[in-house]
Parts: sequence; C-alpha cells; structure tokens
Amino acid sequence: MAANAPDPHSKDNPENRDASGRTNWGQMGNYAQLAFVFPAATVIGWLIGVGLDKWLHTTWLYIVGLILGIIAGFVELIRTVAKNS
Repeated sequence: MAANAPDPHSKDNPENRDASGRTNWGQMGNYAQLAFVFPAATVIGWLIGVGLDKWLHTTWLYIVGLILGIIAGFVELIRTVAKNS
C-alpha cells in the first residue's frame, strides 16, 4: 500500500459512507435499535393498558394499549427508515 493511500477500512474513507455522510456501522446501529424499540413500545403499551384495566376495573383496555404500542413501534420504524433514505 502506498504511503499516502487512504486506509480502505477507515471511517474517513469516503467509500465507507452513504449519501447522507453516515458510515456503514452508524447506519447499521440505527437499524439495530429497532430490535429493541419495537418490542419495548409493544410491551410498554400493554403495561399501560393493564394498569388502566386495574385502575378502572375493566378487562379490555390492555388490548387498546397493546394496539397503541404496536402502532408506536411501527411509527418509529417508519421514521427510522425515512430518516436513513
């Protein structure tokens, strides 16, 4: 390798960046967060629904919380994909 040739594995190498200037690892990190955000949003929505069920003495609000949690997960998925496109 020549003395002044760029390192092909360096984050400063323009070939390792996408059109928005992010490195491949940075973009992969953004998508990997969805593995945690999507289930977390679902579980949090379900827990809020269960809490409301206990507080209001109902038996169906957990389903509403679950559906809202799933919707929140999909909204975050769409935002992440749109931000990286």
